[in-house]
Amino acid sequence: MGIFWDLLQQEELDKQEKNAKNLEERVSYLEKELVATRALLKKTLVALETHLSKDIDGDGKTG
Repeated sequence: MGIFWDLLQQEELDKQEKNAKNLEERVSYLEKELVATRALLKKTLVALETHLSKDIDGDGKTG
């Protein structure tokens, strides 16, 4: 019975390792997406401030 228990445990460990790798990949993807989204938001804000000649983000300057 012990060998079967060991096999079940190993299978569960392998499954958890696979899930961890998937989670790491998802977190990495989301981090990259966040950087891209923030860059796009900054470009949009600069363009909008320039177009309106108004300080929207409160940094004391337009554009």
